[in-house]
Amino acid sequence: MTTEQFLQVLSWHVGQAYGITARELAERCGIAEREVRRHVSELRDEGIAVCAHPRTGYFIAQTPAELDMACKYLRRRALHSLTLESRMRKISMAELLGQIKVPT
Repeated sequence: MTTEQFLQVLSWHVGQAYGITARELAERCGIAEREVRRHVSELRDEGIAVCAHPRTGYFIAQTPAELDMACKYLRRRALHSLTLESRMRKISMAELLGQIKVPT
């Protein structure tokens, strides 16, 4: 299945109320759940507002509020991963991100 074909299936799920789980989407497309995530990443790289949340599943944003909710969720996940990395490396988040230290 191409990403364009995947988008055709996902285009039936516009708005949070019409979200679809990764499992259901995979079954409908005849692909593995891992492929669902790959197609979603490709669509996001193309600028398509594919939203996802454990409670709602995957859907294309219908409103600015839906897009904002999905972006906040992604940001929290990213910050959590960076926090874990900084703790594992035993360095500050600022040092991990390469921020300049200003003498005080």
